[in-house]
Amino acid sequence: MNRLPAAFAVIALLLPLSESPAQNLNWLQSATLAADARTTIELSPDEREHCRLILVEGLLCDEFWPSIHAAEGLSIGGYGETVRKHLEPKLLTTLDDQQRCGVSRELMRAGDRLKAGIMLSILAGKDDFGHIHAAESLYKLEEIGDGVAMRRAFEQSDNLRLRVMAAAALGRCGNPQAMAFLRAEVLSHEDSEIYKLAAWVLGRIGDASDIPLLKKHLKRCPDELTRAYFQNSLATLGDADGLKALAASLTSEDPAVRTYGATFAGDARALGLKDALWKMLDDPNADTRYRAAQSLLDLSRLPKPNRTEDVSSLVWQATKENPRYTEGSIIERADGSLLFAATEFHGSGSDFAKAHIVGRTSTDGGRTWSEKRVLQENTGGLNVMSVTLRRLSSGLALFYLQKNDFNDLDMYLRVSKDEGQSFGEPTLVTGDAGYHVVNNDRVTQLSTGRLLVPAASTADVKKVNHFVSHCYLSDDGGKTWRNGKGHLDAPKRGAMEPEVVELSDGRVLMIVRTQLGFIGKSYSKDGGDTWSKMETLGVRAPEAPSTLRRIPSTGDLLLIWNDTFIEGAGHGGQRTPLTAAISSDDGATWKTVGNLETDPNKTYAYTSLTFVGDRAVMSYWESGKSGEYSCKFRSVPVSWFYR
Repeated sequence: MNRLPAAFAVIALLLPLSESPAQNLNWLQSATLAADARTTIELSPDEREHCRLILVEGLLCDEFWPSIHAAEGLSIGGYGETVRKHLEPKLLTTLDDQQRCGVSRELMRAGDRLKAGIMLSILAGKDDFGHIHAAESLYKLEEIGDGVAMRRAFEQSDNLRLRVMAAAALGRCGNPQAMAFLRAEVLSHEDSEIYKLAAWVLGRIGDASDIPLLKKHLKRCPDELTRAYFQNSLATLGDADGLKALAASLTSEDPAVRTYGATFAGDARALGLKDALWKMLDDPNADTRYRAAQSLLDLSRLPKPNRTEDVSSLVWQATKENPRYTEGSIIERADGSLLFAATEFHGSGSDFAKAHIVGRTSTDGGRTWSEKRVLQENTGGLNVMSVTLRRLSSGLALFYLQKNDFNDLDMYLRVSKDEGQSFGEPTLVTGDAGYHVVNNDRVTQLSTGRLLVPAASTADVKKVNHFVSHCYLSDDGGKTWRNGKGHLDAPKRGAMEPEVVELSDGRVLMIVRTQLGFIGKSYSKDGGDTWSKMETLGVRAPEAPSTLRRIPSTGDLLLIWNDTFIEGAGHGGQRTPLTAAISSDDGATWKTVGNLETDPNKTYAYTSLTFVGDRAVMSYWESGKSGEYSCKFRSVPVSWFYR
């Protein structure tokens, strides 16, 4: 007896039985062939065009929210330019805050990630009319900015629906407490209008462990639409019963149920429902037609990568001609792509060898990269190196060091108006004499808007070689700079390679590399101008740099450093392993959470770190016994640090 492969069992459950066994067999064969690829459905050019025209009709309709829903479908289908052309002028018209959230959300989905600033501003504003819409829109787009406004929305208790949507946004970006809140408190809430939100969210950002929980609460759903919230989420998580229910919902008499099912067919990757969705393109309810077209276009695309994937590769591989690629920085551009800049040395791996700044871009989260191009030519007597990429109000900023001699090292800033395709004239940051070391990826902007460039300075790196740490400050967006009034010193070679982060109480914490067997720390109460006497961070370390950032979704501090110290060893020990620790009390105590790299035959150092959606995106050097230095890209889910 012939039996369907196990992979097709769920598809068979989705099939509408026809009156003719032969017709049903043909439908089954068609569906299983589509499912066999386990990736996409096929749409002919005519089918794709039909979907596009339905969505364009929706985009141009007079009803605001259906128009926004149609915009979403167009962007998902790859027609973002159409969306931007139509919606961009709407921001210049009279819109309320909820509508501004809808428009900016779809412009962001259509390729302008900078529109997140509109929603973040509404979320942080005093007028609460648009708060829930802002939180929901940012959740849908995996964007929370620095996390401050979203964490505040989650911590408040006056507006439960706002708290739920803030939890969704934070949970999607890796906050375990927010996920626990959704699973325990929200899903168990007595109000069906509240607990169905938890089901909706868990279907998109939960995992298979949520299936029993959703099934348990499914039993108390009071109506068909509320049940659909649970069943469609179960389908998205891969549950066979949920998939059957989703398929049945497409023929419901309730247009809201049909619309919701059509939407989730794409999220559930229900490839066997192509024919059912195609029939829905003639549905009398406009929103249902738009969502069906959206899911058809969505199912024709490759599925999104696994959210738990660890993406790792040597993007900048050392060669005989270029034996060192180090001191990198990564930034998300306005279109969602990543720009990865690094220092390319020529002929030698010495700090004083010739070098310039090169860049590559990725449109798939760092899985593949473009060819390299030069971002900053060598304008120094020796080299340019140690790049930092940052987003300023004036554009995408490129900070870099220009090295002329052993007593002449300065930082410069150039700003791009076209997302890194070209850069403007350089501005000198370190405007006094001396050798000023600023590590890669170290420029920080405070909540006041002040920019801090943490530097370790000496008169001459060869003759003096003793460093004091301090900050250069700008209060006008990087146009002008001044040296801070105070500095931090330490025994032996001094306080080296500083990093700064703003604390919850407004103080600034500086950490420094030392020769004392530990990471040093100091505090500033005046925005980085003056500093307290150095003390230990309470973390042992060799003479090596450490990277410190605040995780947007949780507010915790994340420290990445080499967790090894050997008394008497050169530099206090090898730069391996590369370790991560979390602090939930602004650096007073630390909990080691794991090693990012452990190979004892390699070294890892000069980490860059940024957060993109639910990912911690890093670069660092990887050096082996050959003495060459390659620059590695690494992207892990924020949840990695909370395992």
